Formats: sequence, C-alpha cells, structure tokens
Amino acid sequence: MPAVQYPCKVLVSGANGYVAMWVIHEFLEQGYSVRGTVRSISKGEHPRKEFAKYGEKFEVVVVEDITKEGAFDEAVRGVDAIAHTASPFHLNAQYPGELIEPAVKGTIGMLRSALNHGSSVKRIVITGSVAAIVHDDITPTTFTEKDWNHECLELVKTQGENASNLMKYRASKTLAEQATWKFVEDHKQQIRWDLAVLNAPLVFGPAIHELRDPASLNTSAKIFYDYVADASKVEEVGNEFLSKNGSCWVDVRDLAEAHRLALEKEEAGGERIIISASVFKWQDFIDAANALSPPIVLSRPLPKGMPGSGSGQPDTVHLISYDTTKSDRILGLKYRSIADTTEATLANYAARGW
Repeated sequence: MPAVQYPCKVLVSGANGYVAMWVIHEFLEQGYSVRGTVRSISKGEHPRKEFAKYGEKFEVVVVEDITKEGAFDEAVRGVDAIAHTASPFHLNAQYPGELIEPAVKGTIGMLRSALNHGSSVKRIVITGSVAAIVHDDITPTTFTEKDWNHECLELVKTQGENASNLMKYRASKTLAEQATWKFVEDHKQQIRWDLAVLNAPLVFGPAIHELRDPASLNTSAKIFYDYVADASKVEEVGNEFLSKNGSCWVDVRDLAEAHRLALEKEEAGGERIIISASVFKWQDFIDAANALSPPIVLSRPLPKGMPGSGSGQPDTVHLISYDTTKSDRILGLKYRSIADTTEATLANYAARGW
C-alpha cells in the first residue's frame, strides 16, 4: 500500500487522551490535517484550545459511544488515514468486560466503519500494547512480535472478576488485537487499506492533555509521578523496591512519532511493531531527576532511594525486555533517553505548579 504523506487528513480517535494529544500534535507539526473524535462537546474544548494555532487543519467531532454499531461511520468519511488510540487503560475494573468490551468493540467498529465508509482511507494504525505480548508463564526472556499473551486470557476465563486488574487489562488488549488481525484476514478481499499495530510498554513523558492535578493523571503517568516526583509515595513502597522493580518504557512523544512513521513507511503495512525505549528500574529515573542541573523545584521533595542502585547493578529480579529490531528497521525511530524524558516531565510538573 502506498505510504501516506501530508497534507493528508488523519482521523485520531480519543483525541483528548494522553497519547492521542501528542499524536495529534505530531501530525499537525508535520503538516497534516487532523480530525479528532471525543465523547462529548465538553471533552473537545481543551484539544480545540491546545491546537487553535493550526486553524482549520484541526477539527473535532463527537462520537459518544465507541461501542455502538456504526459509531465511526461519519468520522471516517474523507480521511486518508486513521490512528485509533481510544481504548481504556486503568487498573480498577470490577468486571473484565468493563475493559474488554470497549477495547474490542471500539477497534472492530473503527475497522468496520473504515471498510464500509472510508473510501479514501489508505492505512490504519492501532495503538496496541505489550500487554498483548508479555506473559509470565515462561523463563524470563526478551519478547518479540511473534509472542502472544495467552496466559491472561486463560486466567480471566477461569477467574472472571476475581482475576487481577492487570490481567483484566492485558486480556482486553490481547483480545482487541487478535480481533483486529482476524477482521483484516476475514475481509482481505474487500478492504482498500492496510494496517499496522504499535505495541508499547509503559508510556511516560510530559502531558498536554487537560489535567486538574496529579491525581487526574492517566495510569502510567500517575505511576511515574508517584515514584519519581513524590517522596511521600516512595516511603510507602521502600527504597529497595525502587532498585529492584521496573519494566520497559517509551516517551509519549516518541510513541506519537511512531504513529506518524507507521503511516508514512510503506513497509509498516501489515506489521505488528514493538515500540520500546529500554528496560528501567525506578531508581534510574529517580537518579536522573536528582542529577538535573539546574534542579527543577517541585511542590514536594524528590525521592532519593538508593542512588546508583538502578539497572546498571546486579540484582535478584530479572526485568523482561522487548526486541525492537523491527521498529529500528521499518520506522528508524530514535528513542529519547531516561534523562531527557525525566527533565521534560518534571519541567511539565513545575509549569503546572505541582
């Protein structure tokens, strides 16, 4: 499928979200026009203000319920590409369906609308997650795009609402992505577009979506704030936790760039691509925060942890990692460092008076 290039129009779902706002920013900065979907008129007010300088290149449309049949039928008309970011990410669902239904129905609904009404759509990029890849039932390893998380599906099937919140979330992302690829296979003789799925780990970095206070941060960004910028929260988990625990991460601005590149690179069509900067221990980000010169002063003291005890030191806890060979080869994405992301994020907090 030919690559998509500006000044094309891109539809971005969930336009007021943490990732989506940066995806929109990336496209607008590179000369694209963007149509963003939000659930209500009020939720579109902040994106309109944030992107007002781009004039008619940015528009907002309301899609009240992404699980309804035909929800995106009008939104897909007249756009050349789609970045589907709208999917719930939180760890407090009582029932698995609270996450699974909107994740699956929202994604398949977007694909069906593109099939039936998106006559000019050339490519769709889905914001996936390594939650659909990582699993705990094997010896610790480096995961690739060939891996699938079947473990979470079995746990949610057998335990239902008693399954852990993490497993409920992982199941929602796994089922949504499986349904995505099945839809493409089932309709390969009819679709006029191709598709790429970007699988990202924890997403950190500055925010440009609407926020009231630290408590209103989205899940991954709130975890970052608690462990890197709030010493009182760190006291609850202890210093040893910081040096032994972590995961993989990516800067939200790099993930946004990956969405654009996945539209522009012809080779990305039909691909499942992991987007991950590196492995980290929480102590790595804490050390980076305390090393800033001049320091960034926040309303609360920074945690100290055990300086120097991060990922560069031997430990008893193996952290999983992801092979990013495909993102390097196809997208040529260059990732920001822990130091860069930490500085930008803390500066964002300071600007908000946090």
